[in-house]
Amino acid sequence: MESLCLYGARDLRYEESAEPTIEHNDEVIIRVKRAGICGSDISRYKKLGPLTPGNIWGHEYAGEVVEIADNVTDLSLGARVAVCPALYCGKCDYCRSGYIAACPDLLVTGAKVPGGFATYVKVPRENVISIPDSISFEEAAFVEPSAVVVHGLFKTSLKPGDSVAVMGCGTIGLLAIQWAKIFGAEKVYAIDIEEEKLTLAKQVGADILVNPRDGSTFEQIMTFTKGYGVDLAVEAAGSAATSAQIFALPKKGGEVVFLGIPYSDVSIERFYFEKIVRQELKVFGSWNAVSAPFPGREFLATINSMSNKQLQVKPLISHRVPLKMGPEIFERIIGRDEMFTKVIFTL
Repeated sequence: MESLCLYGARDLRYEESAEPTIEHNDEVIIRVKRAGICGSDISRYKKLGPLTPGNIWGHEYAGEVVEIADNVTDLSLGARVAVCPALYCGKCDYCRSGYIAACPDLLVTGAKVPGGFATYVKVPRENVISIPDSISFEEAAFVEPSAVVVHGLFKTSLKPGDSVAVMGCGTIGLLAIQWAKIFGAEKVYAIDIEEEKLTLAKQVGADILVNPRDGSTFEQIMTFTKGYGVDLAVEAAGSAATSAQIFALPKKGGEVVFLGIPYSDVSIERFYFEKIVRQELKVFGSWNAVSAPFPGREFLATINSMSNKQLQVKPLISHRVPLKMGPEIFERIIGRDEMFTKVIFTL
């Protein structure tokens, strides 16, 4: 079968791999139809992370069930499915308490076990989520990143009528804008330095666009909010600079949730750090997308919101390419000569 295997930093190879086979009584084999490139894939491609050299990559994907273990009786061949790629130990104190996202052995398919950048992938039955006919395979490839976003928002007290600032309008930020609206936010501020991404943010529901190139983000948000700030600030850019600047955006008693992951040290100027204390902010870190009962309400909420068309993900797709273009497309992404939001592999 065709596959994309990661061997080292910037060493991604399109090659033939052996098809997976059923080995345990809870396994399901899926014929992958669509797979997406995650922002974390880009960082791992450049700098590496948890990795088995030569492993099949990819953790955002959807497809059709083609083989099931004998003990799997609640799933049919031909079923259309999305996949939760998270794998956990199930034995540690965190897992047993239901706090699965905190499992010290948590990882996703594509890291140390074969992932979804391939014709076929094998996963445990509990990781497989049936999707209705109203959701395309292309949309279903967004189920996992959407669940990542809503996992973070569930930690907050976001409620109807609130104001939300989303820092960074990549895939995660654009999903956060939509989820803020689904939660009932009255006003959503989209923040990014790229006008093309801000235009896309407006298309998916942002009310006010803020470009830091036009002046201090803090001052712009204060002007729009008459000096108060927002109820919730969402860090979705994952840069060292924005990870500090985000603290200046909420109102007194407001909240910050971190969805982005900076891959360098974060230095916080006194101005921004003091906001945490003087504004009495609540700050949430958010990791992965799972909860109990596994895979969690994040995935169920996503399927529901996609099905009723509240969550629109197709506008987020900037490129659709065959799997064989994988090595080329990753190089183009890190080259930054063109705008990328979500890249979808078609298989």
